[in-house]
Amino acid sequence: MKIWTSEHVFDHPWETVTTAAMQKYPNPMNPSVVGVDVLDRHVDPSGKLHSHRLLSTEWGIPSIVKSLIGTCRTKTYVQEHSVVDPVKKTMELKSSNISFTNLVSVDERLVYKPHPHEPDKTILTQEAIISVKGVSLSSYLEGLMANTISSNANKGREALEWVINRLNAEIEEFTASARGTMRNSMAAAAFVEK
Repeated sequence: MKIWTSEHVFDHPWETVTTAAMQKYPNPMNPSVVGVDVLDRHVDPSGKLHSHRLLSTEWGIPSIVKSLIGTCRTKTYVQEHSVVDPVKKTMELKSSNISFTNLVSVDERLVYKPHPHEPDKTILTQEAIISVKGVSLSSYLEGLMANTISSNANKGREALEWVINRLNAEIEEFTASARGTMRNSMAAAAFVEK
């Protein structure tokens, strides 16, 4: 078993980061995620948003790994459960693979919360527990997977920044469009008055 942890501070408020996290896929930084299906989403009586999603991923698995695990299949599935608490301003996301569970398990936990001293920033803490089963060199493979998770975590943070920039651009575009519509309406009204 290998445990990987990380902490990152986003220069954006919690509301912005969690909105982006819910819209993270698809993105150009994580092309291996080829599908996201919402299996369940509801708000509980205390106001927390619960989501259960299925992520479909397509990995280019090296032929040596395929021969070790005895498959040529490259599509894998991950289940993701998240809880957003708007009162406490926390978002906790837990994911685990549901493919190849007889060979490997990856359980990941991400927590987003406001920075305690800088409210316009958000802290992300990540943890992954990796277990490779029934294969010689399992410790070596767990280390390789931890390195891959670390690299993917960096890409995931870049993806969140990309989504935030995209959302901000959409807001600016909408605002500009609304201003233009209002100006046209005001000009038409002024013309009618004359």
